[in-house]
Amino acid sequence: MRHFGQIAPEVRHRLFHREPCEFTADSSARLLAAALGATLYSPATRPRLAEDIVKQTGRGVVSMVLCLEDSIGDADVLAGEENLVRQFAELAERAERAEQAERGSGADLPLLFIRVRTPGQIPDLVRRIGPAVRLLSGFVLPKFTEERGMPFLEALAIAEAAAGRRLFAMPVLESPELLYRESRVETLEGIFRAVDKYRERVLALRLGVTDFCSSYGLRRAPDMTAYDVQIVASVIADVVNMLGRADGTGFTVTGPVWEYFRVQERMFKPQLRRSPFLEGQAEELREALIEHSMDGLLREITLDQANGLLGKTCIHPSHVLPVHALSVVSHEEFSDAQDILRPELLGGGVLRSAYTNKMNEVKPHRAWAERTLLRAEVFGVANEDIGFVELLAAGIPG
Repeated sequence: MRHFGQIAPEVRHRLFHREPCEFTADSSARLLAAALGATLYSPATRPRLAEDIVKQTGRGVVSMVLCLEDSIGDADVLAGEENLVRQFAELAERAERAEQAERGSGADLPLLFIRVRTPGQIPDLVRRIGPAVRLLSGFVLPKFTEERGMPFLEALAIAEAAAGRRLFAMPVLESPELLYRESRVETLEGIFRAVDKYRERVLALRLGVTDFCSSYGLRRAPDMTAYDVQIVASVIADVVNMLGRADGTGFTVTGPVWEYFRVQERMFKPQLRRSPFLEGQAEELREALIEHSMDGLLREITLDQANGLLGKTCIHPSHVLPVHALSVVSHEEFSDAQDILRPELLGGGVLRSAYTNKMNEVKPHRAWAERTLLRAEVFGVANEDIGFVELLAAGIPG
């Protein structure tokens, strides 16, 4: 699979200075963590889930979570488990037919994760899914703290041994203990101990901002981002501070879910600036994004990246392409990163950007440059005259 693999090769060639790389579920954890992109959630009870997964793959989705937790009712858990077993069997049959017809394989599917409620579901589902577990990349662990999370990670280790294949964990940081000021640092220290012990199995940490808001009866409007809700912004900052460091001890932390996808009456001035959209039919795209409250999403994605987050939880397919388009590395960023990492500059120093508009200080900017080149590998580098508008327009189905 690859980002923007759903668009024609000749279009990718026009858009990209360096195209996104290909990767599989067996690629390195470092690469996969960066490549998660817009992780699309789907209730595990959907009756045509296998068909939906294949359909979303064709629209550019590269990671999905099949949810047995908050997205379904308590009474539907057993039915959801049974449905997952059936749907994985159907996916395996589809993959086998494709292999026999020499039209691809299970590797063409997204990275698939199951969000469970209890530790016992992990080995139980692996056993029940059987050989089709080769299509499963891991599990999402809810309301993660050291005390609640360790049993999940221990169950994952047992399931991994039984399956005979690598299975990743993606803990969700959403518990009240993490939100409350008096317990936050202690909770973060405990989370670090847990995920550090199982570091090789932890692909990324996911932020559950909806649960944070619920602890105070809050819900952000479509005109606002998570960073406008100060109590939520403070948690994000502390999570990145203690768990997202670039010194080798940190983990990939993904951005919070964007809840809106229907037309809402707007109270504030649209946030999406006009200038990038002025040529051709791009103005129509701008109006469509504003009409569907997507300008707030674009702003939040930008703030996610500025605050050290990579990737985003998504609950609607329309959110996937904006996340991926804004994850592409610009030609200017790529040029700066390459300059900073030149071998002859290992000793440090300062140099003027090739774009002659900024200072690149080698030692302070090295970690940024390394992260930027990793993002460039999985999302590609845009051509010099290509911006996110062109990437959005190219990826929208005709």
